[in-house]
Amino acid sequence: MTNQIIVVDPLERQDILRALASEVRVRILEHLTRQGPRNVNQVSEELDLPQSTVSSNIQILIDAGLVQTRSEKGRKGSQKICHSTFTELLIAFKDPTPAQNANVIEVAMPIGLYTRCEVSAPCGLCSPDGVIGLLDVPDTFLDPDRMRAGLLWFTRGFVEYQFPNNAKLAGTPVQALELVLELSSEVPGTSKDWPSDITVAINGHEIGTWTSPGDYGDKRGKYTPDWWKLAGSQYGDLKRWEVTAEGTFLDGTRISDCRLDDLGLNDHRSIRVRIGVKEDARHPGGLNIFGRGFGNHDQDIRLRLLRD
Repeated sequence: MTNQIIVVDPLERQDILRALASEVRVRILEHLTRQGPRNVNQVSEELDLPQSTVSSNIQILIDAGLVQTRSEKGRKGSQKICHSTFTELLIAFKDPTPAQNANVIEVAMPIGLYTRCEVSAPCGLCSPDGVIGLLDVPDTFLDPDRMRAGLLWFTRGFVEYQFPNNAKLAGTPVQALELVLELSSEVPGTSKDWPSDITVAINGHEIGTWTSPGDYGDKRGKYTPDWWKLAGSQYGDLKRWEVTAEGTFLDGTRISDCRLDDLGLNDHRSIRVRIGVKEDARHPGGLNIFGRGFGNHDQDIRLRLLRD
């Protein structure tokens, strides 16, 4: 497993602190980190814990972003394989001086500030205060109120965002590019078993496709407003794409040969990020993008440029 480190500010990530405030969850997390991917039954047997205990505590770790899951075929249908998102976790208060993040340039993009879109119904936009425009009408995605969106969804197509290339403006070389956002599949209502191939492209180059396992509605998202019906999409998975000189990685796992040089960052004053479901996708299960005011991670789409 590629070494992945997360630095947690306890003032900002109370959810992670709560997830770690249990000896059982710490044991499960350590076991997944040391032993590698496991299903719930394996963790239960290897740690001598009841399956129900393992299952409920793994879900808390998933909600905090400390554990990721994927579906694999088993003897009796599909099974959920769990793996640790990070190999190291550091708790540290942020230094208020800007020098701490001098090597990282980050831009947070509200999900409604896309510059291009081509979407098909069912589709829609919501702000934390209510529905924007008309549901299942693609032209609503052109509504100026889209800038207030905290949740958007569509079946096929894409939304494209134009980020400023601040590293080029600063005249500094880039070592890696990171993209972080909360996503899920999209189905009328919800379904935990609804795979969807979600593809990300940067500056016209596809960096990789993630197959979302489902559209989550088993419980209300931590930041999803009370007015939003429980039968609707509630939260997604927080996914992190990283493009380096060696290739593209998704949550630390190499997924494609697309390298940093392929993106032509030195040739463009902006960075175009396209997120969508392709017409020829094997699993065309739509997508939800969760922003501020919805889901489990109250954040915009984050683009980070790591400088030398």
